[in-house]
Amino acid sequence: MLQIENAILKIEERASSFHSADDFLKTPFGMAMLDAICMQFIAIGESLKGLDKITNNELLTTHPEIPWKRIKGLRDIVAHHYFEIDIDVIWWILSNELQPLKKAIISMLSDLSE
Repeated sequence: MLQIENAILKIEERASSFHSADDFLKTPFGMAMLDAICMQFIAIGESLKGLDKITNNELLTTHPEIPWKRIKGLRDIVAHHYFEIDIDVIWWILSNELQPLKKAIISMLSDLSE
């Protein structure tokens, strides 16, 4: 789970200088950051799939407010349909779903360390 937290931190850092979905598309640097962010989404999805498997689908259910299935599905979309990615969807995820995911991961890490 530390890997997931680190991936979220990388996404936050890489997205911090952008203020809209279109900002990514304006420069080669923006496109490179989008690529880097998408790689981290792949890593998060893959890690979640592994966690779900080794915990017999029990750990993620402790935070039902998180759309785990959609997050794992994003990994598949980015990995297998990269040229079909909708930047507006990625921006929406960055703006609306990243912080709740981070909060849930930090909470789970805290619970596991107790």
